[in-house]
Amino acid sequence: MAGVSTEASSVKCTLQSTPHLPAFSMDGDFVIGGVFSIHYQLHIVIYNYTTKPEPSRCGGSLIARELRFSRAMIFAIEEINNSTELLPGIKLGYKIFDSCASVPMAVDVAFQLSNGQDPVFYKGRNCSSSGVVIAAVGDSPSTPSISISRIIGPFNIPLVSYFATCACLSDKQQHPSFFRTIPSDQFQADALAKLVKHFGWTWIGAVRSDSDYGNYGMASFLDVAQREGICVEYSEAFSWTDLHSNIQRVAEVIRRSSALVVVAFIASAEMKVLLEELAREPPPLRQWIGSEVWITDPNLMSFSFCAGAIGVGIQRSVIPGLRDFLLDLSPTEVAASSVLTEFWEEAFNCTLTENADPKKKVCDGTEDIETLKNPYTETSQLRVTNMVYKAVYAIAHAIHNAVCQETNLTTQCDKHFRLESKQVLLKLKSVSFSQNGYPVSFDANGDPVAFYELVNWQKSESGVIDLVTVGYYDASLPKGQELHINRNITWVKGGTKVPVSLCTESCPPGTRKMLQKGKPICCYDCIPCPEGEISNMTDSPDCFPCPKEFWPNAEKDACFPKPVEFLSFDEVLAIILATFSVIGACLSIITAVIFFHHRTTPIVRANNSELSFLLLFSLTLCFLCSLTFIGAPSEWSCMLRHTSFGITFVLCISCVLGKTVVVLMAFKATLPGSNVMKWFGPLQQRMTVVSLTFIQILICTIWLLLSPPFPMKNLTTYKEKIILECALGSAVGFWAVLGYIGLLAVFCFVLAVLARKLPDNFNEAKMITFSMLIFCAVWITFIPAYVSSPGKFTVAVEIFAILASSFGLILCIFAPKCFIIIFQPEKNSRKYLINKK
Repeated sequence: MAGVSTEASSVKCTLQSTPHLPAFSMDGDFVIGGVFSIHYQLHIVIYNYTTKPEPSRCGGSLIARELRFSRAMIFAIEEINNSTELLPGIKLGYKIFDSCASVPMAVDVAFQLSNGQDPVFYKGRNCSSSGVVIAAVGDSPSTPSISISRIIGPFNIPLVSYFATCACLSDKQQHPSFFRTIPSDQFQADALAKLVKHFGWTWIGAVRSDSDYGNYGMASFLDVAQREGICVEYSEAFSWTDLHSNIQRVAEVIRRSSALVVVAFIASAEMKVLLEELAREPPPLRQWIGSEVWITDPNLMSFSFCAGAIGVGIQRSVIPGLRDFLLDLSPTEVAASSVLTEFWEEAFNCTLTENADPKKKVCDGTEDIETLKNPYTETSQLRVTNMVYKAVYAIAHAIHNAVCQETNLTTQCDKHFRLESKQVLLKLKSVSFSQNGYPVSFDANGDPVAFYELVNWQKSESGVIDLVTVGYYDASLPKGQELHINRNITWVKGGTKVPVSLCTESCPPGTRKMLQKGKPICCYDCIPCPEGEISNMTDSPDCFPCPKEFWPNAEKDACFPKPVEFLSFDEVLAIILATFSVIGACLSIITAVIFFHHRTTPIVRANNSELSFLLLFSLTLCFLCSLTFIGAPSEWSCMLRHTSFGITFVLCISCVLGKTVVVLMAFKATLPGSNVMKWFGPLQQRMTVVSLTFIQILICTIWLLLSPPFPMKNLTTYKEKIILECALGSAVGFWAVLGYIGLLAVFCFVLAVLARKLPDNFNEAKMITFSMLIFCAVWITFIPAYVSSPGKFTVAVEIFAILASSFGLILCIFAPKCFIIIFQPEKNSRKYLINKK
């Protein structure tokens, strides 16, 4: 911008271009710069590089809200100048420029903030040290603010923005002199993501401005949203300067999407053209989630189909005296400023200059600004305006701390102090004060403490959309407690129920999510939990198994204790088996009574009546031992049931074996010269029974000592229930007991077969053969049935085998004799025995 020529005593700097005049300016002891986007468009100048270029100028309509921001800066400076506490005796000046919301103009303004406006000036030996502002306020958009910060940063001129929220500006390596009174978009992104998460929306659309503000802000939001489990159906970027076809394309994406919720990280200009495009046809009903730039812009609230929009806004505030200041515009003051003149003429549709525009009437002085409904005069929702106010006061406090000294009673300020911008920069880092009840301070990144209001577009009874505060977001609160909602919210379509925006309906408990191939994680199928597993929450990512002794209910959303199963006495099957057991024991006792009553008769005395009584006793025990298998297993019942069964059956088979041997010996004794009976008399019979039974007792004792049976919960046979049963302890011991019984039974069966045709009226051999045949058949079929029977039926099979074999013995051996004793007593005689052929 400046050419340098060397003279004897100094360096002369010459400005080669025409300086860009400020929109508002006032001299002072210390001058503060201001940059505002009062217009939204830059008039393009074509450079021919042959003549001095014309100064850049703005085009497009004037932005009334930005004009209010700039006037709020003037109000704050005048308030400070009139203060007796802050900078007493010091007059602050200002130079406020219009950046036209464009980077080229922002760059031009940044150079002028650094170098001043004089076309020729002399300053020591370094032209670059001739800046006239010690700090600056601005700009609104992030992109121009980035450009300004990069230019004035090397000169240590602090820039305090009131509306530039791009998170990139928190990088002190890139922007060492940047501060702001508005929170960074990183905090806004966190707030918006938590807001979306709070209402359970996991399927959203996203639109953003194609600028640093939109791109950086949306990138931060998407990063947080991904961590929160929120999926984005689409993410579109555009600028209001784009071709209409691109804006139309974005609108069509929104129309055709399935996501009901749309997060718009977008500037007001882009939002306006987007909503205008959506309003061309029947607008799609979408739940809009807005960033702080457009959600509080009153100009956008005329789009009624956006009623129900919710978003984060800068805290609403009150600035006493500001409204009166804004409305105190005299015709002289308006005429003296080209910006105020333009505002006045646009607001009242008249012209202050005669013959300027024949289509417009000349302003006649009857225009009343107090009746004007315009963003400039709208002070009921002061939000960003307060950020401007706080930015000016932050700079003023920094200057105060640099040039003023506090004494016990007074404050002395030196207006001749050679203040440099670097000193203001250092003081700004440590400022901490409260203005109108609103605290102001900066962290290490130059950011304030993040606090947002949650605002909602609610349609009033008259059909006008009002901006209603429904909660707040305070980043200083503990994690998880930042978001608070304290008022009812109106949603899209005017509903009071939170709308649903999901790619897939939530998976109910009892199912798990299975991602759909090629789609985001929020799109999934609901798969029922496999057998034995549950999910007890909505949208469970996985099912988990129940503990070993628990099993899912039918809905598979809870684990309940498995039912414990055993053959209990109150079951029909157990009652039947117990009944037969008691009947069998009673039959044995009745038979014993009958035999005892007729003990002197031939049929009882035949084949050793003593063995018969011992056999009946053992059969009674066999019948009764089956009762030990019924009921809940315990340590004693488990040991008793197997050992009592083994010992009583061996006793029983030993008696039968003794009777069989007696039959054989008796036949041998009838042969001439045979003396065999003396070798198997009553004593030998008793010893045989005792010896054979003792062997079984010895086997059972070893079994009980080494590894006895014990009660256990069988969790493997059935997955859905617990079988309470007796574990064998030692399988060798169990099969040794059974094997010994089987060995005796087979041996007895062989002997009975050999003796079955021996001539004798009371020959027991045939009956013993039948009984042993039944016994062996029962126990041979018992083994596979016992191994394959599940649960309590294993016990039932064992009881059945005991009862069947016991009934086989008593019916085959004793029933025929009882029949003769009772119904055919004539056959129970010695004469019949002798005469029988």
